[in-house]
Amino acid sequence: MTAPATTTDAPTLTPGLKTNERGSRASMVQKVVSKGGIEAWLVEDYAVPLVAVEFAFKGGASQDPAGKPGAANLLAGLIDEGAGPYDAEAFHRALDEDAIELSFSADRDILSGRLQTLSRNSAQAFSLLRLAVNEARLEAEPFERVLSQIAAGLKSEANEPDYVAGRTFREKAFPGHPYGLPVRGDLSVLPALTRGDLVELRGKIFARDTLKIAVVGAIDAATLAGHLDDVFGPLPQASHIAPVADALLSGEGDRFVVDIDVPQSTIRFGRQGLARMDPDFIASMVVNHVLGGGVFSARLFREVREKRGLAYSVYSQLITYDHGSMLYGGTSTKNERAAESMTVIAGEIASLSEQGPTEEELEKAKKYLIGSYALRFDTSTKIASQLLHLQTDGFGVDYLDERNRLIAAVTMEDAKRAAKRLFGDAKLLVAVAGRPEGM
Repeated sequence: MTAPATTTDAPTLTPGLKTNERGSRASMVQKVVSKGGIEAWLVEDYAVPLVAVEFAFKGGASQDPAGKPGAANLLAGLIDEGAGPYDAEAFHRALDEDAIELSFSADRDILSGRLQTLSRNSAQAFSLLRLAVNEARLEAEPFERVLSQIAAGLKSEANEPDYVAGRTFREKAFPGHPYGLPVRGDLSVLPALTRGDLVELRGKIFARDTLKIAVVGAIDAATLAGHLDDVFGPLPQASHIAPVADALLSGEGDRFVVDIDVPQSTIRFGRQGLARMDPDFIASMVVNHVLGGGVFSARLFREVREKRGLAYSVYSQLITYDHGSMLYGGTSTKNERAAESMTVIAGEIASLSEQGPTEEELEKAKKYLIGSYALRFDTSTKIASQLLHLQTDGFGVDYLDERNRLIAAVTMEDAKRAAKRLFGDAKLLVAVAGRPEGM
């Protein structure tokens, strides 16, 4: 018998999460609660016969065992490598026979899964998902194979400037904190990971109390509710994740150079950011777009690339975690022009901090951020991903409508205040891989 579901009404959709006649996206999302109390956000869409599922547990790489970074990433790589009665080969054969896509990944704050299937194969897809979530084998052969694949990837990147600069930046930004450790682990400690580490980590993370789920496609609420209980009902109610301390970015004003014999320097820079629930966060999104979030309209693009030809690409972005945040950016340039590039970047940050954006910059940034939002909802997988991230970030479904209104409401006063808080004294933590002259 299909378990009853609690839902809100939602009309059938054409492809993509469009607004209804009132201009609302939030009203197109149903909150489905299974008989066992498991909740999912659902967008019914019968335009194509597909079902996309995204889900996540809180924890991720921040829960790696002490001294063993990479455990959560390895666990994610093994969950679909054999489960229940199927060994790794048989499990993948079962997926392939019905064109089912299933994958798992670990980030710093979450361990997530993704399922995509034709609607006619959804029963089999959810059955295989149930096995992976509850009965992953974590056997020796796939353990060694996946571990070797991760190690091979790390070896190939060991002297790649992008990887080295990014890793160095994080180590210096968050020393002694899980956010400063590599999600995929380190070659020196990967061999120390054991199956026992993964079993223990799975037991800490896989639980219903932190579970978030988003589903998009050709499935109704009642059918979904039954699958929710089948897949996630066997999990324990409470997780056992360790508390993670809030982290402030360290090293503003410091520069670190890793010597690599290459003609270009790869640069990563950043400073403390605003938390995603900070009242000025939306305004900080706007001023970051002015700085380096846009492409052709951004100050960094204009000053670094167009006017001076220092680099082909330069960017800035806001990164938020559950327990930290930062303004983060990067570029690559000739070694002899690295110091000049950083002088220009720091100068633009200081200018925005002191003066804020111009009226024209403010309006262009707001217009772009509002207009481009719809592009995040033009496929089933994109919609599911966005709905999941809203949940894991702590937002309600109403944010789908509120987000653009909040951006539109940003005034020049808001932008200047946020710029002063975000860019501050313009001191940056800088990590460079290459042989930069003058740094």
